[in-house]
Amino acid sequence: MKTLLASILGLSLALTAPALAQAQAIKPRAAVEKIASVIQTQFYDEARAGRIARDLRAEAGRGKYDGLTNPSDFAVALTTRLSPLDGHFRVSWSPPAPAEAGRQGAGPGAYAEHLRRINYGFRRAEVLPGNIGYVEVSEFADFTPGDEAARKTADAALALVASTDAVIFDLRENGGGSPAMVGYLVGRFVAADANVYNTFKTRGEPDSTERPTVAITEPRRLDTPLYVLVSGRTGSAAESFAYTLKSAKRAIVVGERSAGAANPGGDVEVGDGLRVFVSSGTPINPITGKNWEEAGVAPDVEVPAKLALVRAQSLALTKLAAAPGAASVENRWALEALADAPAVEPGKLAAYAGDYGAYRVTTAGERLVLRQGRRPEATLKPLDQGGLFVVEGAPLRRVRFEDGALIMLRTDGSSSRYARSMAQAAEK
Repeated sequence: MKTLLASILGLSLALTAPALAQAQAIKPRAAVEKIASVIQTQFYDEARAGRIARDLRAEAGRGKYDGLTNPSDFAVALTTRLSPLDGHFRVSWSPPAPAEAGRQGAGPGAYAEHLRRINYGFRRAEVLPGNIGYVEVSEFADFTPGDEAARKTADAALALVASTDAVIFDLRENGGGSPAMVGYLVGRFVAADANVYNTFKTRGEPDSTERPTVAITEPRRLDTPLYVLVSGRTGSAAESFAYTLKSAKRAIVVGERSAGAANPGGDVEVGDGLRVFVSSGTPINPITGKNWEEAGVAPDVEVPAKLALVRAQSLALTKLAAAPGAASVENRWALEALADAPAVEPGKLAAYAGDYGAYRVTTAGERLVLRQGRRPEATLKPLDQGGLFVVEGAPLRRVRFEDGALIMLRTDGSSSRYARSMAQAAEK
């Protein structure tokens, strides 16, 4: 965990540095030597570490980096050189912080404040149509036994979707974070004795695991259909969450192949405002015997990332609609509402406009708008070309136009019929 915190705290330092500070020229050969030394002594694969360090020194000796005296340019060039070798390799630079920033500190307190301001990574938790839970996580916040804020936030998010029939985790904008949160969230959806957690092989340290570090007291949801959304932005700990659940056949992964950054580590200062992130460990999954480094997590259902949520909803609703019970109609209606609207001729849409008792229907471009007194107006989306519509954003509100009337349909089979006003009917 120390290496993870070092990485995040390094980011905090970079973010607090003054944007307009002037970069002081550096000596590229000396900087390369320091980076090579750190890699040689800390990179998790000792044999590869020696080769990488040797190659960097040889390149510096040939003058490859001599022109990169600007530290920002140097950092970009070295990151470009190293990142293909490990998804976490990164060289960064930030100018010295002013004295007052130094007095305020950028240590654990800064990381804690960062987590608080992002709600410990839980960006959204809500119930989607069809009783599907949706949890968007932007970062996996760290926590330890006795550190309750992040865990309580996770519990609150999961409590909001505790009664749902399926759950979708959205990690499309999640670049990683803490193994502690990964283990805790995974643990909420697998058996207590499940052997699914990654083991970290760290150079110079004992093995560690992602198994939950705190007791899980809430009921484990072992049978709830689970979906995880990923993209090329999904990295590190977020990939671990997706990979672990996929390998255990506990979740369906939907979207695009993830970043492929498996190996954890941390930032190491090398002087002149430069730091290098070096992976000091590598995870091994007990089921696959490997990890997702470079390859990324391949989705079970591959779709463009921007369409992943709709696809996951469709998968969940299709599964739920097949189950017997009163909710099957609601699930089918919610599923049908996700489909692309069929084309309906503007003239045919205009023919539906008019007053129907308490309701008024008007046209707005190529859509119909439903109004009822002072209630917010609703846009009607066609479900077929024969007069069946759904209220956008409310898939359980359906409207059918039939024989000069507006019929409000309900999932229990009942309906309410509102005839068009007599004056308008005569005009037709």
